[in-house]
Amino acid sequence: MAAGGGGPAVSPMATPSWAVRIRGADGEIAGAGILLTPQWVLTCAHVVDRTADVMTAEFVGAVGHGVPAVPARLERDAYVPETLDADGDPSGDVALLRLERPRPAEETVRLHRLSAPNREVRMYGFPYEHNGGIWFRATAVGVCGRDGQVQLIPASPGELASPGCSGAGVADSDTGEVIGMVLSGQEDRHGNRFSFMSPVETIVRHLPRLDPVTTGPSAVDPQLRSTADDILPELLDRPFAQRLAAWLRDDGSQVKISVVRHGDAAREATLRRAITLADRELRTPVSVDRASLDPPGTVPSAGGHDLAVYAEGRTSAGIAERIAERLGLPHPEEAPLERIRAARAILNLVVVGVDEAVDPLGVLDLLDVLRADGSRLLLVLRTAGDCHRRAREQLLTGPERGRRARLVERLKEITGPLAEDLRERLAAVAPQGLRPLDSDLVAAHAALADLLRAAGAADHDGEGQGEALPGPGPDLARYERLADRVEGRLTAGVAALDRLRDRRDELAGRLRSYQVIHQHSLRGEEDPAVDGLYLRAHTLLRARPCDVRAAEAAVDAYTGRVDGHAGATGPVARDGHGARDGHEDGYGSGDGRGARDGDSGEDGRGARDAYGARDVHGARDVHGARDGHGRGDDGRGARPGHGTGDGQGTGDGQGTGDGQGTGVGGGGGQRAGDGYGDRDGYGARDGYGARDVHGARDGHGRGDDGRGARPDRGTGDGRVAGDGGGDGHRARDGYGARDGYGAREGYGLRDGYGGGDAS
Repeated sequence: MAAGGGGPAVSPMATPSWAVRIRGADGEIAGAGILLTPQWVLTCAHVVDRTADVMTAEFVGAVGHGVPAVPARLERDAYVPETLDADGDPSGDVALLRLERPRPAEETVRLHRLSAPNREVRMYGFPYEHNGGIWFRATAVGVCGRDGQVQLIPASPGELASPGCSGAGVADSDTGEVIGMVLSGQEDRHGNRFSFMSPVETIVRHLPRLDPVTTGPSAVDPQLRSTADDILPELLDRPFAQRLAAWLRDDGSQVKISVVRHGDAAREATLRRAITLADRELRTPVSVDRASLDPPGTVPSAGGHDLAVYAEGRTSAGIAERIAERLGLPHPEEAPLERIRAARAILNLVVVGVDEAVDPLGVLDLLDVLRADGSRLLLVLRTAGDCHRRAREQLLTGPERGRRARLVERLKEITGPLAEDLRERLAAVAPQGLRPLDSDLVAAHAALADLLRAAGAADHDGEGQGEALPGPGPDLARYERLADRVEGRLTAGVAALDRLRDRRDELAGRLRSYQVIHQHSLRGEEDPAVDGLYLRAHTLLRARPCDVRAAEAAVDAYTGRVDGHAGATGPVARDGHGARDGHEDGYGSGDGRGARDGDSGEDGRGARDAYGARDVHGARDVHGARDGHGRGDDGRGARPGHGTGDGQGTGDGQGTGDGQGTGVGGGGGQRAGDGYGDRDGYGARDGYGARDVHGARDGHGRGDDGRGARPDRGTGDGRVAGDGGGDGHRARDGYGARDGYGAREGYGLRDGYGGGDAS
């Protein structure tokens, strides 16, 4: 009969032959069970309907294609319903069913005692959605309540044990051994969901008749079990019992070293009592029920230890083998110490009589390996001699000094460089949505001071028995939790402030870019309102610490205003039809911006940017002389360089208010005040020539007299020729606009070239 019902040898995920589906008298699935003998099925008491004479056990893992169904009855003397003690802790909930017809012995499985902490386990149950059976995976963790139940953490949220899983066997994933039974899956008032199992030792305590079908040695060596005399009141050393119970309830100390001399009957009886009460299997219902009658704080919870070893006369290798066996470590052909090292297993271990072992120093080395991996150790020695001093130095004071030193260095890092990083960020940007961290830093400084004060202090011996007095030095576990919390908060704070600082730098770059755009669009003019917005944003970004949210709002206000300004006065729309926000009827706006359809503005100005000269901008299309030679109403052409940007003369030749327009006849017109006419043979100073290929934007292409601009002396990149005339002048920089405002960067045509539609 293989462990796990032949499971590990066949397939660890196959349907186990021992898995039983139990139906109630109504035919509905009531839960699951474990076939332990040809006639016994173990299940939960709450699965059994005591009012029904017969239930049905179905064997889904049986050989063949069918699912045998066998009537089953409750064994009346093997029924332990769940009860709650005075503190509300549950206990019991186990039962046996007897089959009317036996099953083959090879389908059965034995229970197995195994240390459960942190083991990966799996259980086979029958939830309603998968009533044919399904595996659930979980990790066995902490002990719950005085009955020694074990909490199971599901491997995924969907693998929480649900109705139909109660009574299912819990198999160890490494060995395949059945080490417990699923009790329930519960959800508390907060929506948290949990699963629990009753380990084998607890099951056997409630149903002693199962001991013959249970394998694995007991967790407690016989020499350490209580005797009938140990319950005498005069044999209870109450302070010692309280300290033992505190460690067995995990008081936060990893290693406890005590001295119990031979002949000290009270301390010996108190030690045996604590070890026995902390064992799931040896703890009796009487000891559980009488917990409230014992002196306060002297009764440990069941499962407080995983193994209690009597070391007198044993070798370190023999003790290591005992530990490996309890942990279920494979490969018995290897040295047990090496198996323990490789497994990095964690358990709560009690070793009594360390100094009476065959090789005490070897035992200490073994225990040091377990300590380094995180196991908790309770050591009992018979004398306070050399072995005791060595044990304290190797397992207690030495590691504690190292732990304290590491904690000191960590707190120095937190209160030093990490705190300085935080201060540096706080000086740069104002915290937004970040909780104040001053109190955390104060607590870290206080903890550091306490640890430094204790660094040189000698360890205390308690009561002359070689025990550490309770709470004489810093609480390292508490300070480690403090360090975790403060370090996490400071690190998160620095990261949050870095994000704010990056956002500040991003806003500063955005502000600079928009300032350049705005300055180019103004070409020397001033706009106090927009400049005020810029100054506010610039000031907020330069402030230290910078209020990033306020700066962001200010930058948004400025860039929004610049975008609106550019829309009204800036570059043309993408289709090249004049100013993006010009009037629909084609009239130029008051500051000389061209109408959207290319007609000249009512004062003779065309589009403002990239359409001709800046303040005497002609209409966009070829309605007049292409290079400022357009004719007025009297037929006289405008003076060279004084026409509209695209060669469209105004209706009567009247110039605009900046002195750029022509006179009535055009012949006496004045040169544009800031270089928008013919400047030294160049076209408009900034390249605001015609957008389309109707003359050289910066050269003197011909008007109506047919003289074309000289090739390559025309628009933005010097590419567009007029009609081939030879007397045109080359644009000043070889480009239309000196700063790229011909059509260079998308301000004429989108691709930045001279000709718009090549018409």
